[in-house]
Amino acid sequence: MGSCDINMAKLIPILMSRGQAGRSITAIAGAPGSGKSTLAEALVTALNREEPGSAAVLPMDGYHYDDLVLNIRGWRARKGAPHTFDVAGFAAMLQRLVSNADAEIAVPVFDRSLELARAGARIIAQSVRHVIVEGNYLLLDSAPWAALRPLYDTTVFLDVPEPQLIARLETRWAALSPADRAAKMDGNDLPNVRQVVRESVAPEFRVTSV
Repeated sequence: MGSCDINMAKLIPILMSRGQAGRSITAIAGAPGSGKSTLAEALVTALNREEPGSAAVLPMDGYHYDDLVLNIRGWRARKGAPHTFDVAGFAAMLQRLVSNADAEIAVPVFDRSLELARAGARIIAQSVRHVIVEGNYLLLDSAPWAALRPLYDTTVFLDVPEPQLIARLETRWAALSPADRAAKMDGNDLPNVRQVVRESVAPEFRVTSV
């Protein structure tokens, strides 16, 4: 079955309906710079406007390996690539959120200003019915990421043309020297962008703009 193109306004009532009977997990995937966090936060704001306290975000980036681990393994230059995440830890948290057996769950959040994850930086209460999970690799069709898909009730992919992604990423790294920016883009960001686009499975819904 192919993906259905949709915008945020049409997606909101679908998510509201799917969260009526209990907790619903929505995965928002897309390449670096596609606007995943922007869409996720906008959906949570809209859902909470309809019913306060009903929605929260789980960012995949909270499961980055720390630089201490990346340096030991020689992966620091590829930070943000699929193999630089604690996928097993992320899966365990998703399972815990799906089970929803605890009064509240503390989840990590990545602090981009410090380039590290803050443990327990966000609380998701048992009353939250809409958990919006966002991350680059949520729909990768390869181990260990593919094993996460049964945990999602809804899948969304942000489909943004590569030139637009490149422009956004260059803006993100504008403070770097030209040589460092080129190394960041060509050595890490662009390979990650292309892997997400080529190796992600078809989502239920496809969004082309936020």
